[in-house]
Amino acid sequence: MKKVILIMSFFSFFGLFSQAQEFNKLINLDRYAEANAALPAPAKGEKRVVFIGNSITDGWPNAHPDFFKSNNYVGRGISGQTSPQLLSRFRQDVINLKPVAVLINIGTNDVAQNTGPYNEEFTLGNIMSMAELADANGIKVILSSVTPAGEYPWRKEIKDVPQKIMSLNAKIKAYAKEKGFSYIDYFSVMCDENNALKSNLGTDGVHPNEEGYKIMEATAKKVIDKVIK
Repeated sequence: MKKVILIMSFFSFFGLFSQAQEFNKLINLDRYAEANAALPAPAKGEKRVVFIGNSITDGWPNAHPDFFKSNNYVGRGISGQTSPQLLSRFRQDVINLKPVAVLINIGTNDVAQNTGPYNEEFTLGNIMSMAELADANGIKVILSSVTPAGEYPWRKEIKDVPQKIMSLNAKIKAYAKEKGFSYIDYFSVMCDENNALKSNLGTDGVHPNEEGYKIMEATAKKVIDKVIK
């Protein structure tokens, strides 16, 4: 009987271990593990700011490394991620790094249904949870609009993309105002007359190019400087 119980316990543990591995893989929890471990604690008076998000944030430090290095910004974006994935790694990739502020930019992959059907309130709730986690840990919160997109090249069947993005942005902005958090409006300075990404600012209608990132940098820095002064 004991042998049977031991065997059952082993397989139960193995099953849980396998599930944990799958979860880590889904969230990509190990992506920044080494970088986080190598990052020293902020020095006294240091004003570290973490940028967390999806591929737009992921590609930013590579596109313009000096923008991050010269301003003590830390990039923690992961390509393809949605709001629940961001929330799942928020503690290790933001809170544990002890920044003075965090810039949260997420939502476009939710609209694109990268990890399941889109539910605006669910996405907003995840953004709210991250903001409130940061605030509870003494980290200043900066929320941003989702950047404009007319359609998703990898999910062209998704309809009314600009309208969905604009609706989510309005709710993020209203929440930020209600809570006294800062808000960055990338959308208004990057959209064309159809509320899609201006063609000269992107590579595929979704992701910014060199010029797109320059506009994002100027827009973001104005807000960040006020927050951390």
